[in-house]
Amino acid sequence: MRGLGRHNVTVLVVLAEVWRVTQVGAIIISYEPSGIMMSVTRSAATRAPRVRLGAKTGSDAWWRPVLRRERSIAVLYALPTLERMQLVRDGVPATLLGVLATAMGVTKETLYSMLQLPRATVNRKVRSGERLGPPESERVIGLVRLIGEVQTIVEESGDPVGFDAPRWVASWLDHPLPALGGERPATYMDTADGRDLISGLVAQMQSGAYA
Repeated sequence: MRGLGRHNVTVLVVLAEVWRVTQVGAIIISYEPSGIMMSVTRSAATRAPRVRLGAKTGSDAWWRPVLRRERSIAVLYALPTLERMQLVRDGVPATLLGVLATAMGVTKETLYSMLQLPRATVNRKVRSGERLGPPESERVIGLVRLIGEVQTIVEESGDPVGFDAPRWVASWLDHPLPALGGERPATYMDTADGRDLISGLVAQMQSGAYA
């Protein structure tokens, strides 16, 4: 193609604009009279700060803006597996359940029941500012990951403006599904295999294999 001049990109496009979503965000390529422009952006669900492995202070720093509601809980979905494992081993702050309940528009008791969390123990840890144990933390993080998965799918599939992933997940989990024999997805969120099953159903929505 002549007349484009020198550019720092090697991609030539014919379409006026191409939007291709990748695992790290979105690459926007556009053709303008002055040449080809390319920029890279990261979506809210994929802009995940790193966790310092092997140091509980690292997970403290990661959770702090989440608890202050300065960082979306959905970013946890994009964390590498080893870093999510570190958060589980260090323990999720018990106060996260209040943040999560508010974001989803449900009561903390609803979360306790869904994730099979011991109410008295969790309430005590909330009051004292303690962390949940690894088994309970894994269930909470599994729910947060599901919210991040939904947010990512919406961002990759269309316009996410106005979409509230936590509240959508709360509503969807509470509705019986034919794919589960008429059971509610929420009843599967207390085990690792159950969470994998529910995550798979959500993934199928994007491909159109399940509705």
